[in-house]
Amino acid sequence: MLYPFKFKPQCLDKIWGGHTIEQWYDKVESEYNNVGEAWVISDFDKYPTEVCNGAHTGDTLHDLLEVYLDELVGGKVYDVFGTHFPLLMKFIDATQDLSIQVHPDDDYALDNEDSLGKNEMWYVMPSPDDASIYLGWKQEMNEALVRESIAAGTLADYLQGYKVKAGDVAYLPAGTVHAMCRNTIVAEIQENSDLTYRLFDYNRVGNDGKQRPLHIDKALEVMNLQPSDADLFAHPQPNADGVANLRQTPFFTTNLLQLTRPVQRDYAPLDSFVAYMCTEGSATITALDCETEDRTVEIRQGEGVLIPASLNDIVLTPKGNCNLLEIYIEL
Repeated sequence: MLYPFKFKPQCLDKIWGGHTIEQWYDKVESEYNNVGEAWVISDFDKYPTEVCNGAHTGDTLHDLLEVYLDELVGGKVYDVFGTHFPLLMKFIDATQDLSIQVHPDDDYALDNEDSLGKNEMWYVMPSPDDASIYLGWKQEMNEALVRESIAAGTLADYLQGYKVKAGDVAYLPAGTVHAMCRNTIVAEIQENSDLTYRLFDYNRVGNDGKQRPLHIDKALEVMNLQPSDADLFAHPQPNADGVANLRQTPFFTTNLLQLTRPVQRDYAPLDSFVAYMCTEGSATITALDCETEDRTVEIRQGEGVLIPASLNDIVLTPKGNCNLLEIYIEL
């Protein structure tokens, strides 16, 4: 029985987290309520998301995938990834600077970590005026200079910084050294991986009273030492009640739907699931070709909904203004 699936967010306490995300949900299950991340569509072993609507309430995303296979994710996606959902979608609230870090690509991660790599993108949500990020190097780097700047605490001086505002998009290919700075809130779409190699963490102490570990040697093995490409950062123009492409990559495609009235979407040409992340407002999602009473679901800010690949005729009805990220895979 396939229908639009909404998932209960997995809220994660982070030492750098804040109190914005917890306000989006009726109840936050986090030991400290210092919520830094909410994973809203996840098949990751440690933090799987559970369906919270309809007949499959309580089932995990992995449970669904093992039963419905290519009907859920699409034939081409299933042929490549099998019963391993390829993407992870989350919201991040950084009230302090995150570590300067880098992620490996698929080849390195599969050979060394038994995991996918991590190519990702950030869609910036309404954040305080001084929100900013680091994205790649200003200049060509080498191993000696990286190590020296880490030891001196000056690594950030070599990174390309951007002031960010709502609607900005940053693409972070694997190997790109980056950091999210304080007062920045984003929706993140990424490969299904939790691999992060920290280069510098401001000598920060974790909840256990110890400095968090760095992974400098591994980071140097996977990082791109060349200056960052200018097209990694953009401010795409929205298309009112239409579709604005934010990023098309080999790993995912992400569009922005800025809605003020009902919009119908035809996904028949795709051979992929479609996921929505709500960044502002709320809407109802109805699968017209779904034959169950669970064909309609509401999505609000901070929530995620998954449309199975077997459902193609979707109507999105905003309640006032609503912004949705639309994510799928093109193979």
